[in-house]
Amino acid sequence: MAAAQGRLSDDAGGMDEAKGEGHTDSSAPPAFRAAVEALRTARLRPQIEVDPTPAPQRLAPYAYALEAAVVDGDQDLADGRLILLHEPAGHDAWRGTFRLVTLVRAELEPEMASDPLLPEVCWSWLTGALQARGLTYGDPSGTVTRAGSHYFGGLSPRPPASQIEIRASWTPREGLGGVPDTAAHLASWCDLLAQIAGLPPAAPGDASVVTLPQRRDPQSR
Repeated sequence: MAAAQGRLSDDAGGMDEAKGEGHTDSSAPPAFRAAVEALRTARLRPQIEVDPTPAPQRLAPYAYALEAAVVDGDQDLADGRLILLHEPAGHDAWRGTFRLVTLVRAELEPEMASDPLLPEVCWSWLTGALQARGLTYGDPSGTVTRAGSHYFGGLSPRPPASQIEIRASWTPREGLGGVPDTAAHLASWCDLLAQIAGLPPAAPGDASVVTLPQRRDPQSR
């Protein structure tokens, strides 16, 4: 699958500086181990392939990362990365001991990228996905970026391409034992991936998320 790359804003900087799987062994705090185990065992919709990936080592004492792709046959419709950070002593900027950091991206029709409402709509997909599952979170921050590519020379037969990226982070509410419901946050994140990929909602009748016109035809993997 295609792995999301790049540097996130805010406390998400250094997302691409991964050197290992993160601290998930028996020396990690129980709350972090429980949060990671919930990520590993979460049940997700079948169109989304999720795998562990090396986590950045400079953002927090403990980190765990996943990468995912929305797959239709042999085609990737969208991809992204989700990182769980843990600072047992708490982090002033997070206002908590856990933080979730993400990068999500997909290709769009070039004319859609010029829509002035596109950034606000894409941000609403993230917040709407969290709210639709009744999740409480704090201090969200991030960016929505539109980028266009035009090809020349040997690549000139390729049509122009436009890409949307959502880079964000938020503090999940901690529950019993100081453990956030990371499985539900992962499911919400997968809802965001499905939304940006153009898939229908997993549950019918969900009006909490704004939709855009059909995105460009998916690219072959």
